[in-house]
Amino acid sequence: MLDVILWPFQWIVSAVLWVFHTIFTAIGMDPASGLTWVLAIIGLTLVMRTLTIPLFLKQIKSMRGMQELQPELAKLQKKYKGKTDQLSRQAMAQEQMELYRKTGSNPLASCLPILVQMPIFFGLFRVLNGVPTAAANNEGILVLTPQMVKQFHDAFIIFNQVPLFSTMMKPGDGNHAMTIAVAAILVILMTLSMFYSQKQLGAKNMSDAAKESPMYRQQQIMLYVFPLIFLISGINFPIGVLVYWTISNFWSVGQQWWVIRNNPTPGSQAERELNERRAAKGLPPVGKTKEEHERELAEARERATRGQRQQPIGKKRQKQQKK
Repeated sequence: MLDVILWPFQWIVSAVLWVFHTIFTAIGMDPASGLTWVLAIIGLTLVMRTLTIPLFLKQIKSMRGMQELQPELAKLQKKYKGKTDQLSRQAMAQEQMELYRKTGSNPLASCLPILVQMPIFFGLFRVLNGVPTAAANNEGILVLTPQMVKQFHDAFIIFNQVPLFSTMMKPGDGNHAMTIAVAAILVILMTLSMFYSQKQLGAKNMSDAAKESPMYRQQQIMLYVFPLIFLISGINFPIGVLVYWTISNFWSVGQQWWVIRNNPTPGSQAERELNERRAAKGLPPVGKTKEEHERELAEARERATRGQRQQPIGKKRQKQQKK
């Protein structure tokens, strides 16, 4: 059953690798070079991350909608507090779904980009795991020809010591110590970059009110769960898969940095930093025109001036001051 589900994704992976390998070979690169195949895997990563940009934008929009809903959700929880009967639970669930519908929010949207990538991730995993057997039998792997599979099998990186299909648990025909070291470094990089990309969203791009919500506390738990899962399971990932996921994580970090810096969540630390940069350039805060900002500044100065005016002095005190 799993083979049937993953077959289309394995085909896509093999087709994209074939395209990039053919391009790099056509411009004069060695078809059996580890660098050629690493670049093909990076090309696969860039294609997949480009295709998931709309999902990333939907993720950001949904997360902002969930933040705006926190006060309403808190009221709803208070309304049904202590009510454990089935009708009350159903009514609360229906009202929650109505709130999600009105704002276009989805509690699962934050997981969309990683969930969409998982089939491709496992497709690449299956393709690379099949390389040694296919090469030994002079067989192809879907779109990859037998010749390409043999070239991939013979592709090594890091001074021609580390095969791309090897793992920490199965170092392959290369230098075992170096293969384990390279795999360990990539696993650590993959884990740290995943942790940082998730922390980046919560640290600067959530409002202070949202950080007090149960949703934020749940996100903090997931912040450690996902990287821990990949840290443990990474010892069984081929080098090529580790390259794919690490590059993908670095893409996430850069993509999120750009969005957070230029289009932050209202009320977040990132928005305050953006407004400080805009103020240094003589620009109004985000979401306000220059006229509105100048009017607010004028009103603030007027209030400050009124507060500094001398208070009225009674007649008795005036006589004392004259003496």
